[in-house]
Amino acid sequence: MEQPERQKVRRQKAPKVVLIAGPTASGKSALALALAERLGADARGVVLNADSMQVYGDLSVITARPSVADLGRAPHLLYGHVDADTDYSVGRWTDDARDAIAALRAEGRTPILVGGTGLYFRALTQGLAAVPPIPPEVREGVRGRAEGEANAALHARLLARDPATGARLNVNDRQRVLRALEVLEATGRPLAQWQADAQPPVLAPEDCVRLVLVAEREELRRRIDARFLAMLDQGALAEVAALAARGLDAARPVLKAHGVPALMRHLAGEIGLDAAAAEGQADTRRYAKRQDTFFRHQMADWPRATPEGALGVLTAALDA
Repeated sequence: MEQPERQKVRRQKAPKVVLIAGPTASGKSALALALAERLGADARGVVLNADSMQVYGDLSVITARPSVADLGRAPHLLYGHVDADTDYSVGRWTDDARDAIAALRAEGRTPILVGGTGLYFRALTQGLAAVPPIPPEVREGVRGRAEGEANAALHARLLARDPATGARLNVNDRQRVLRALEVLEATGRPLAQWQADAQPPVLAPEDCVRLVLVAEREELRRRIDARFLAMLDQGALAEVAALAARGLDAARPVLKAHGVPALMRHLAGEIGLDAAAAEGQADTRRYAKRQDTFFRHQMADWPRATPEGALGVLTAALDA
């Protein structure tokens, strides 16, 4: 009698949440879709977007959103639901993701979050500091004054104004030191105080199955370059032309999507299409490198897997 009761409790427990991170073009979306299908009708896997550019409705092709065929294989949420004339923040995404995850788990469905925006995953699993957006002119001013300044001097300046944050940061972690100085300049309040008021994590460790997809470097470069050319064949240039025609404020995040600035330069007659494609490819490769650095430093405790073995790793973790 006791064993069936334990089984009943296990069946009623809310499904775990799968988090799949990885650099652009590494095969994350295909992995998420394969997992959703493998989970079958009982688990009813649902793919949720965790990419900061795939949220925008104006850009489908050049952000590599799931195709119509993919959408027919499994439900997808938080894709293309934001207008391009919107500053969609990590805080807003976290709210949207929290609501979607809670609704799916209440229905017995398995949320599968997939994307390359590390800040999204960090907000879900570590919480989110309520730091307001830093105005571009403040960021440019702080970084301009810091040009030529040694890391030690920059760190000492932060320690004098925000000892708590400075004590936590390595003297050579220049980017994070600059970020802390930007927050001070923009808000008049130390980053450590903002972080003390952080929203709690959405997901507890025991509720998650986490994975960073790791692709071989040269293969990833090849995939990035080939995919950009395929995007051009699929209508990326027309998509960017339609976006350009909207005349959006230049500060809108959507205009910084990888490949968009280069194709806009081509549309303006500044460079040829081949040059724009090469620029878009190079920009995307640099982004993949930054993603890899973030995952290694900020998500070091996440399990890693290659594209070939990732599906087996995830299904085994869910069955454990």
